[in-house]
Amino acid sequence: MAPTTDNAVRSDGALVDDVSTTAVADSEGAIETRGIEPVPDHERHGRVRELFPTWVAANISVLLLTMGAALVVFNKLNFWQVLIVAGCAAVASFGMVGVLSVSGKWGGAPGAMLSRATFGVRGNLFPGAILWVARFGWETINAVTGAYAVLTVLDLLFGIKSNSVLIVITLFVFVACTFLVSGMGRKALNVCNKWSTYLFGVFSVLVLGYLVVHIKWHDVFSKPAGSTAMMIAGIGTIAAGGISWVPTGPDFARYLPHSASGKKIVGATVSGAGVVMVPMVLMGAVMAVAAPGLAEAPDPVSFLGDILPTWLAVPYLVTAIVGMLLINSLSMYSAGFTAQTMGVKLPRAMAVSINAAISLVGGLMLMLVAKSFLSSFITFLILLAVSFSAWIGVYAVDMARRRVRAVRYDAEGLMDTSPSSRYWYQGGFCWQAMTAWAVALIAGLCFTQCAWFSGPLSGTFVGKYGLGWAATIAISALLMAVLPTPREREK
Repeated sequence: MAPTTDNAVRSDGALVDDVSTTAVADSEGAIETRGIEPVPDHERHGRVRELFPTWVAANISVLLLTMGAALVVFNKLNFWQVLIVAGCAAVASFGMVGVLSVSGKWGGAPGAMLSRATFGVRGNLFPGAILWVARFGWETINAVTGAYAVLTVLDLLFGIKSNSVLIVITLFVFVACTFLVSGMGRKALNVCNKWSTYLFGVFSVLVLGYLVVHIKWHDVFSKPAGSTAMMIAGIGTIAAGGISWVPTGPDFARYLPHSASGKKIVGATVSGAGVVMVPMVLMGAVMAVAAPGLAEAPDPVSFLGDILPTWLAVPYLVTAIVGMLLINSLSMYSAGFTAQTMGVKLPRAMAVSINAAISLVGGLMLMLVAKSFLSSFITFLILLAVSFSAWIGVYAVDMARRRVRAVRYDAEGLMDTSPSSRYWYQGGFCWQAMTAWAVALIAGLCFTQCAWFSGPLSGTFVGKYGLGWAATIAISALLMAVLPTPREREK
C-alpha cells in the first residue's frame, strides 16, 4: 500500500461528519473553533515544549497526596519504596501517553478520531463509548475534589462549615468554571497551564520546606519495608491516573508539525508528569507518617488544614483548586472530541457541556450520598485502568504497523463515515481490532478485584499483584499482532 498524504477535508459535505461543516479555518484565535477534523499542515504551529506544562497541569491534584498516604497506611510501604513506586508509575503510565501522542502529529487529529483508522468508523463507537463513560467518572472525581478544596478554604479563612446547600453551590461553580476554560480551547489552556505550573511549583517548594523542618524524619525513615506485592499493586494504582490520559495524548500533539521529534514528545510528557507526580506522592507518604488518619479522611482535602499552618494551607489549596480545574478542563476538552466522534452533532464547546452536566450530577451523588470517597476513588481507578488498557494495546500495535509501513492517516478517510471510507473495513468494523479489544477487556475484568466485585481470576498471580491493567494491554496487543493485518480500502 502506498503511503497516503494529508488531504483536505471534503468541501461538498456529502460523505463527512456533519460537525465538519462548522469548522473554521483559523483556529488559532483566543477561542479554538476546530472540532474533530484533522489540522492541516499550514496550521501546525505548535511546539513540543508546550507539552511540558500541559502534563504538569494534568497532575496538579491533591489526590496524589491522598494516594501517597494510602501507600503508607494501606500498602505498608516505607519512604524509599514509595519513591520507587511513584517513579515507576510516572514513567510507565506517561511513557505510554507520550508514545501514543506521536500519532497526533502523524494525523493531526484527536485520539478518539484517529482510532477510527484502528477500529473502523462504526467499530470505533464501542471502545469510544466506554472511554467516554470512564472519562465522566474521572471528571466527577476531580470536580468533587475541587469542590472539597473550596469548602476547606472557606472553613480555614471564614469558619464557614460545609452543608448540603454550600456543597451544591461550590460544585456548580467549579464545574461551570471548568466548562468555560475547556470551551476556550488549546491556546487558552496552554496559557493557563504555564502560569499554574509556576504558581504550583512555588507553593509546593514552600510546603516541602515546611515538611523538612517540622516532620519527624526519624519516624519516616525508621518505618519497616512492605512487601514486593504491595509495591507492584501500588504502581498500578498510581499509574491508573496516567493511563487514563493515553487515548487523549494525541489531542494535545495534533498541532505539532510532522518534523517534531517523537523522542522529545515522549520526554516532555514523562518529565512534565513526573516532576509533579513523584514529589506529590512522596509528600503524601511523609504526611501520612505524621498523621496516619490522612488516608482515611472523609474527604481528600481537609487534612491539609490540620497538617499545614493556615498561611501556607490556604494559598496551596488555592493553587491546587486552579490545578484541578485545569485537569478537568483538559479532560473535558478531549471529551468534547470523543462526543463528536460518537456522533453528537454539536460544536466541540457545546459537546463539552454534556460532560459538565454529568459531572455535576455525579459529583452531587458522591458528595451527598456516597459514604466513602477514598473507597469509591480507588475502585474507580482500578476499573479505569482496565477499561483504557484494552484500547491502548490495540491502538499501539496499529501505530507500530503504520510506522513500519510508512502509512499515514488519511484525513478524508477519517472524516468519511460512509461505506466509501478508507476505514470502512467490513461493514464499518475492523474485526481484528474489535476482537482483540473485546477479549482483552473481558480478561482484564476477570483479573480485577475491587470493592464492587471480584473477577473469577482475581485470585491468580496477576490478580493478587494488581496487574490486571498490564495483562489487559498485553493480551490486546498480542491478539492484534497475531491476527491478520487489516486491509484499508485503496483510494
